[in-house]
Amino acid sequence: MSRVTHYLKSLLLLELFKGMGLTMRYMFSPKYTMRYPFEHIPKSNRFRGLHALRRYANGEERCIACKLCEAVCPALAITIDSAPRPEDGQRRTTRYDIDLFKCIFCGFCEESCPVDSIVETHVHEYHMEHRGENVVTKSQLLAIGDRFEQDIAAARAQDAAYR
Repeated sequence: MSRVTHYLKSLLLLELFKGMGLTMRYMFSPKYTMRYPFEHIPKSNRFRGLHALRRYANGEERCIACKLCEAVCPALAITIDSAPRPEDGQRRTTRYDIDLFKCIFCGFCEESCPVDSIVETHVHEYHMEHRGENVVTKSQLLAIGDRFEQDIAAARAQDAAYR
């Protein structure tokens, strides 16, 4: 019996008419269009965008060159070199590079950092015009962190209850 009903349904094209009915229903309903550069969709405070290195309130960089973010990165996008500081002998980074073409924005680097140094900002509108601009250096990361520190701190404060 099921073979007969299946044959009749395929002969009468019932699936086709169901699909056309659905198409007609949505064809005349009002559309929702986002006019992107002028309107922005609200983002979660956990949105992961462009990376940044943070500083302490006294201006000293937070990164202690533990290399946990480099070790945990599944895409191998982070490269860190470190050396002891001549003033006090503390280990600090001499090179901190992130290849944005390799990065999958998973947030593992941010989660593994013990001093909350590397964070991912809400910035998603960036581009590269020349070869080599995809590698973000330590000075660029610190400049991004300085520029967006208030936004980063606000997002961290909102997310503190869930960490």
